[in-house]
Amino acid sequence: MSRSIDQTHDPSLRSWVESANQKDTDFPIQNLPFGVFRHRNSAQSSRIGVAIGDQILDLTSCYQSGLLQELPEQLQAACTASNLNPLMALGNWASSALRTCLSELLRWNGQKPLSETKLLLPMVEVELLLPANIGDYTDFYASIFHATNVGKLFRPDNPLLPNYKYVPVGYHGRASSIVPSGTPIKRPQGQRKPPEDSVPRFGPSVLLDYEVEVGFLIGAGNELGQPISIDTAESHVFGLCLVNDWSARDIQAWEYQPLGPFLGKSFATTISPWVVTLEALAPFRCPAFSRSQGDPLPLPYLSDSINTRLGGIDLKVEVLLNSAQMREQGIEPFSISHAAFRQMYWTMAQMITHHTSNGCNLRPGDLLASGTVSGAESGSQGSLLEITRRGSQPIKLPTDEMRTFLADTDEVIIRGYCEQENYARVGFGECQGIVIAAE
Repeated sequence: MSRSIDQTHDPSLRSWVESANQKDTDFPIQNLPFGVFRHRNSAQSSRIGVAIGDQILDLTSCYQSGLLQELPEQLQAACTASNLNPLMALGNWASSALRTCLSELLRWNGQKPLSETKLLLPMVEVELLLPANIGDYTDFYASIFHATNVGKLFRPDNPLLPNYKYVPVGYHGRASSIVPSGTPIKRPQGQRKPPEDSVPRFGPSVLLDYEVEVGFLIGAGNELGQPISIDTAESHVFGLCLVNDWSARDIQAWEYQPLGPFLGKSFATTISPWVVTLEALAPFRCPAFSRSQGDPLPLPYLSDSINTRLGGIDLKVEVLLNSAQMREQGIEPFSISHAAFRQMYWTMAQMITHHTSNGCNLRPGDLLASGTVSGAESGSQGSLLEITRRGSQPIKLPTDEMRTFLADTDEVIIRGYCEQENYARVGFGECQGIVIAAE
């Protein structure tokens, strides 16, 4: 199931790109995530790039320089595409072969490539775009801690519905409103019905929230009517990114019964621009979440010994808030919460298997998100709804500003990384957005 550890994970590897050798970089040579970029203020079409330190390796330039000749022709062609979909469609053999090739190309061996200046671009000089054409988007609800925290706010006596421990709950989201990190988020308008009002009113959401999630982008898909088995599920994953599933809680509360999320979610979803492959994450695999005694075992189609042993990923996520006043005073973003993806009740493979169990087909570039990553401990909640207990316990920022939900001009930053002794730190970059006022 999980990709194997090989020479590309060697912590002693160094790159001729000097910034990739710094201890605090998200993008050492052991990472090599894929993304799509365009020269800033340029009419040039988008290109595929690989993050290495504070630089981007331009794969089209690598191809034109003859540095990818050892790869199969179809893989070379995919490297020159305008997005990652052709590369994703080839399957995990392609990302694995390309990763090995790029690791050797970027490795310090006593000299730099002659065409070095043509291959690299500083990240600060480019615009990072969506990594793929995302045809479909599905959002899950895989954290039992998040589900319980939210359930207690609305159903104190029955916080967790009876199906939760049997089925990975999810809903189909809106792919057209997925935006890359850095895109401003306009406060949505919609119907809201405060408890004190007898009828709903229409206007800007006053309970705007974020949700920190982990997304996984599909590589090779499956045919309609052909489910994906639990033991092959991860072979259909190209890589992971960070997700902010912006949520208008007041719109959501009024609309969600009986069919679930709709306009309270579909106005925007932000994703980080770099896709970290499962190959890069191989050293950070861990057991699936250990269920409490008395919890039902997963049904047979969701059960697999390898998934039980290695279905988790030891990925840490952090959320920071930065108000306009903080920025004006030069105050660093304020850390709101830390959580661990390894604590998700359902694994990535189980979500994929259940998603396709009825014959639903997934396609290259489809995005599946984990749902809010929350833990049991204080400070590990992945949304303001949980942290402020539906607005009843405001948080104080370093400027003494108070927040129950997001204000206009607030900036939300999500970061993620994997760390383990004897391996290089692998980061995901940032998933960032600033709230702007409704028109």
